[in-house]
Amino acid sequence: MDDMDKNTTTNRLLTTIVILMTLSALYFAKDVILPAVLGFMLALTLGPWVRWLTRRGVPAPLSAAVLIFAFAAVIGMAILLLGGSVASWFDEIPRISFELRDKLRGVTDSLSAFQVASKQVEDMAKGGEEAVQTVVLQQPGLLTAAVSNLASFATSLVAGLILALFLLSAGNLFYIKIMESFARFGDKKRALTVIYEIERRMSHYIVAITCINAILGIAIAAAMYLLDMPYPFVWGIAAFCLNYLPFLGGVIGTLGIGAFAIVHFDNLYYAMLVPIAYQSLTALEGQVLTPLILGVRLQLNTVAVFLTVIFWAWLWGIPGALMAVPILVFVKVVCDHVPALATFGNFLSGRAIDIVPQDAPVETPDDAPTGLPLPRS
Repeated sequence: MDDMDKNTTTNRLLTTIVILMTLSALYFAKDVILPAVLGFMLALTLGPWVRWLTRRGVPAPLSAAVLIFAFAAVIGMAILLLGGSVASWFDEIPRISFELRDKLRGVTDSLSAFQVASKQVEDMAKGGEEAVQTVVLQQPGLLTAAVSNLASFATSLVAGLILALFLLSAGNLFYIKIMESFARFGDKKRALTVIYEIERRMSHYIVAITCINAILGIAIAAAMYLLDMPYPFVWGIAAFCLNYLPFLGGVIGTLGIGAFAIVHFDNLYYAMLVPIAYQSLTALEGQVLTPLILGVRLQLNTVAVFLTVIFWAWLWGIPGALMAVPILVFVKVVCDHVPALATFGNFLSGRAIDIVPQDAPVETPDDAPTGLPLPRS
């Protein structure tokens, strides 16, 4: 019994060490791992479309090139549409900050008075202690860090697109390699079923969330137009892009458009209608539109999604937050097909499973996968 306890403790310690080493590698080797993860995610998302075109006589390299270049063209178009306005806003940030402080002077004066009172209480508590000289290291500004992060992500995205092009152009080659690594036919079939399911759900999620973001962007652009906000079309595109960031995108968009509205409108109360409208539409999208379009099978636990976004944002910054949900979808599919991970997969699910007696009849859903054909070599 003691030997079993020692083995269990040793296995747990080894597992902990492996997890810590993996996290360290993900953090310090981000510049190498991030493009690879992006490439594999894009290949899994576009894989079903490449096979669909291949079955209709289009060679895999040609269909892969068309899809990758179309994806890059959409990103380039969004950058062109937003680039000029965002660049001009960056130039006006000092003026906007000054006007924002001026219009919110009453609130800032109250906060300043509170800070002064807190400092006085702190000084009184210190009493006659000697003043300790401290050295404060100046950290880079938030805007500078964000721009640097986005520039790094753009470089990783280009490398990821190239890797995805190579993966998709290879057709079924890597699927055959994966199956060849298993000895039994049942394991080969299960591995291919998992890959196909990951592709299907990943593609479904990306297409669905893009449609949802487009609807949200159109609604916000219309609302900004009705509220007489300048650049309503640009705000709609910004909402479309920011909504790919779960939780964080809505907060960033609300704060940004709220600050711009306070500077633009003379009436502070009327200006507050702008962020209220933005946040209301975002909340409506999250509570009604997203569950309606994504459906039950792709619903994930909100707590799990939030923790995943926070974790990957801490690990990789903005790119990590963007990739958090697709990575979670990947993990969820693997857990659904591996019995040892079924409990963890159940936690990730957004569905409540009814508890029934063991002898109760269980009906198989009509859309349950019954196995997928093996690719021919």
